[in-house]
Amino acid sequence: MHGTYNFWLVAASLVVATLASYTALDISGRLASLTQSRTRHVWLAGGAASMGIGIWSMHFIGVLAFELPIPLGYDLKITAGSLGIAVLVSFFALLVITSRRLTAKRLVASSVLMGAGIAAMHYTGDAAMRMLPAIEYDPRLFAASIAIAVVASGAALWIAHTLSDANQTNVLAKRAGSALVMGIAITGMHYTGNAAAEFLPGSICGAANDVDAHWLATTIVLFTLAILIITLVLSRFDARTALLAGSVSRLNGQIVRMATFDTLTDLPNRRTMNERIDRAIRNARRDGSRFAILFMDLDGFKTINDSLGHTVGDEVLKAFSRCLQDCVRGGDTVARLGGDEFVVMLENLHAPTDAEKMAERILDAMKKGLVVGNHPLQVMASIGIALYPQDGDSVESLLKHADVAMYEAKRGGRSTYRFFEASMNEAAVRTLQIQQALHEALNGGHFYLLFQPKFRGTSGELAGAEALIRLDHPEIGTLTPLEFIPIAERSGQIVQIGYWVVREACRHMAQWRAEGREQVKVAINLSPRQMHEADLVANIMTIVRDEGVQSEQIMFEITESVAMQDAPRTIEMIRAFQESGFEIAIDDFGTGYSSLAYLQRFRAKQLKIDRFFTNGLDENGQEGRAIVSAIIALAHSLDMDVVAEGVETGSQLDRLQDMMCDEMQGFLLAMPLSANEFGTMLQTREVSV
Repeated sequence: MHGTYNFWLVAASLVVATLASYTALDISGRLASLTQSRTRHVWLAGGAASMGIGIWSMHFIGVLAFELPIPLGYDLKITAGSLGIAVLVSFFALLVITSRRLTAKRLVASSVLMGAGIAAMHYTGDAAMRMLPAIEYDPRLFAASIAIAVVASGAALWIAHTLSDANQTNVLAKRAGSALVMGIAITGMHYTGNAAAEFLPGSICGAANDVDAHWLATTIVLFTLAILIITLVLSRFDARTALLAGSVSRLNGQIVRMATFDTLTDLPNRRTMNERIDRAIRNARRDGSRFAILFMDLDGFKTINDSLGHTVGDEVLKAFSRCLQDCVRGGDTVARLGGDEFVVMLENLHAPTDAEKMAERILDAMKKGLVVGNHPLQVMASIGIALYPQDGDSVESLLKHADVAMYEAKRGGRSTYRFFEASMNEAAVRTLQIQQALHEALNGGHFYLLFQPKFRGTSGELAGAEALIRLDHPEIGTLTPLEFIPIAERSGQIVQIGYWVVREACRHMAQWRAEGREQVKVAINLSPRQMHEADLVANIMTIVRDEGVQSEQIMFEITESVAMQDAPRTIEMIRAFQESGFEIAIDDFGTGYSSLAYLQRFRAKQLKIDRFFTNGLDENGQEGRAIVSAIIALAHSLDMDVVAEGVETGSQLDRLQDMMCDEMQGFLLAMPLSANEFGTMLQTREVSV
């Protein structure tokens, strides 16, 4: 008995097979992205049902497309059984597809099992017609249909597993093309199986009155398309919702990280460090343990920023953070509080020496230097250490006391460490008082100048003076430069104070001139912070012109150590001063590390011998005299005058005169004088111009 095919139902079966394949690929990708087991199980069950209905309906539509010249029908129970097989096969397929690894051995075994399941579904569907006599099958085509089912299953499993990663490029287009290939393979298996079936003459369908074929075909097509489309829509909607939720979660994570970690170094920030110290305090109270806070900043970091730029400065901070992380133990915390301030918390200390060893390890690591870009840099840190519980029992007190100890380390010479001591609090309070006094001094008129006379070494004539700033505050009294200059330098107030010194010195010089006094050269000190001001020379020239003073009457003193911090920049600055008519002196010579090459290129007018070497003329005998004599000879060979500071004894004066020192100053010759007193000296003493 020969049958015919309904073309439209054949086409519908191909469409359904392709759509079912696409649904399977989409669901596999959805399952691969799920991490919650409950949601994954729901999608696995729903996806298996949807995919199974799709495969089964494709098969059944294909069966319905086959028409015989006898009434046909299908047994409802057997038909439901074939549907159950399709769902089980689909569930198995999705498990295989979404597994982490799909080895060749597992792929072959899964292909055989799934192909057998699809064949069982197909031939169970045929059995639902209950043909009498029974359908006979061509062995070769029967075997071919099973082979096609196995091969098609293997291809489908491999393709679906490959495309389960939704992060691939053009994944939707790849799935669409793969679904068409899979649909053709599945329908090919079905129609090969149909071709294997032989209906004997006189056969009748035992289920002809159970289910109407036309009603069944229409119902299955519409029902299947609806299920597959709804499943796809739900999958896409759920994926979009999950993507949005994931984006919100990642954004929230980024916001939280920005709030708790430093963006430059990726270290915990101040807020996070405070929380961890607070937690460490609670743990230490409970366990009776101890921990340490190491507070540190980089010595001379502002110089690096100003001379090499903020980009290099940022790289230095990152390199230092890596160095700290390499030095600490696994359970320790490294944080950046801001700027160049870093904190290390060492928990579970056995003894204070553990914190001391850590500080030494950090300093030793920094001595090796940092290479940032093409710049080999020698960057060191000053470290303050506070211990719990003896140095504080709160976050604020521990950080404050570690900070106080760190500034004590800076005062102790930098590039070292100090443990907090109670006496340091007094110094910290004093520092805060001086900072406030400096803030009030400029506007309140609490600064004043003294003038230290300088005399010719051979004749004793008055050669000029050095302007010395003093602070007389109504609450904390009179302060010397040694007390307030370092604080003003650290706070940045020294810049405006320096401009005030220039203006005040010029005002007195103009007043002396108006009173008919002899004009002398006045030396004014420049601080390290001032040297980094880009418009320093221009601002000083404006002040000098406003006060009506000639630039030739002013000499600026730069300490040797400051001059050598950035020698090329110092040379440029000296040239700018000299082009504006000012003279330059190198102060505190012998305490820094000048090279003769740079000393020659500075082309300064004067070289000032530090009082340490002047005192050495008495204290160090022949060796002290030899050093001073060598400095004077060196300066003269470079066409520089020599000024000796701190001349306090007659023997020092005699020896300096014998060595042909050009100028001298010190308490033996004259104490620092007020502006009026120095004006009187200008009137009574012979002046050498």
